[in-house]
Order: sequence, then C-alpha cells, then structure tokens
Amino acid sequence: MSSPISLHNINVPNFLKVLDHCVGDVYLVTEEGDRLNLRSKLCQLVGLTRLIEGGSIAEASILCELQEDETRLFRFNLYAKVEE
Repeated sequence: MSSPISLHNINVPNFLKVLDHCVGDVYLVTEEGDRLNLRSKLCQLVGLTRLIEGGSIAEASILCELQEDETRLFRFNLYAKVEE
C-alpha cells in the first residue's frame, strides 16, 4: 500500500463518483488510526458523515491498494473533476 493522500475541501457527490470508478480497495484513515474501506457503501456513510462540513469534506487521509486508484484520487483532489 502507498502512503496516505490528504484530501481537502472535497465535493462529496463527486468524490463518491470517483470512488465508484476505483478498482482496488480505498481506505479512509481517521485521526484515531481506524481504516474504513470506502468501497463499501456502509463504510462510506459512516466514514464520510464524520468528516462532512457544509456539504464538503474538510480534510481526509486516503490509502489506496492500487496505484491507478491513487492516481485517480490525486487528480480528483488536484483538479476537482470526475474522470470516466
């Protein structure tokens, strides 16, 4: 697994669309060190509700199993666009 990606001011609906395109497991890492697998809709609900402030994610750390998913999320964080 790679090093965590820090995401800031992320639009939640678009972030969920990007997660749907990921192939491997993607983990949300909490400040307490918990890892929630964001490929699970239940974990998305639990994990993201803790981080949402006013419809966007204030800050989050993400770990990706696959390099291609890490690249996809990094580009989303940088450009805020959903790539198909």
